[in-house]
Amino acid sequence: MTDAPLPTQAVVLAGGQGSRLRPYTDDRPKPMVEIPGTGIPIIGHQLTWLAAEGVTDAVISCGHLAEVLQEWLDGAELPLRVTTVVESEPLGRGGGLKYAAAALPRPDEPWFATNGDVWTRFSLREMAAFHAERDALATLALARPRIPWGAVETDEFGHVLDFIEAPPSPYLINAGVYVFAAEFTKLLPDLGDHERTTFPRLARERRLAGFPLPQGAYWRAIDTAKDLREAARELLR
Repeated sequence: MTDAPLPTQAVVLAGGQGSRLRPYTDDRPKPMVEIPGTGIPIIGHQLTWLAAEGVTDAVISCGHLAEVLQEWLDGAELPLRVTTVVESEPLGRGGGLKYAAAALPRPDEPWFATNGDVWTRFSLREMAAFHAERDALATLALARPRIPWGAVETDEFGHVLDFIEAPPSPYLINAGVYVFAAEFTKLLPDLGDHERTTFPRLARERRLAGFPLPQGAYWRAIDTAKDLREAARELLR
């Protein structure tokens, strides 16, 4: 096992416009949309989770309606130290990640990153240990979302056996939460998408790992108004 320090710093990518969440995003960036019943925006839940997992410093990458997010941060009681950076022009996901990482307080240490539209709860400490054990340069959390349609189960003769509402997907997907080694930062593109460049390269070199979310872990990407409603129902449960 690689002896690596537990990451205590993180980047949150919070520049998305969230066009599919309109009208909620008409006057605010996507991470500033409140989870119904909580009075707290998505990014507030994220920062609370990061702090609970040992993160002391977060860099928030802003873009669309950055001033709304910055104003909320200025007035909120935050559980960790927060710095914001604003892209003057779109740099792409990889370029934006690299730009934000330049503001991390400890560039020679590993770091977490998360998309600003993800609401989740699982052990980042376990994910960091998984990352270190595999000596990876980058590790991404993997979720198994539920298919939004009902499935039909049949036998080999075509007889319908059962109907299954919203079954789990047979595939794992990128959950939008990462652990990166310090040296990963320089591999990111200045402009463009790391998932089309850096990640495939690391996969070929066997330096990219995938951490399946543990059984019972909560994860939801907030992309649509339906996601907001379902998140509120799940919170009540």
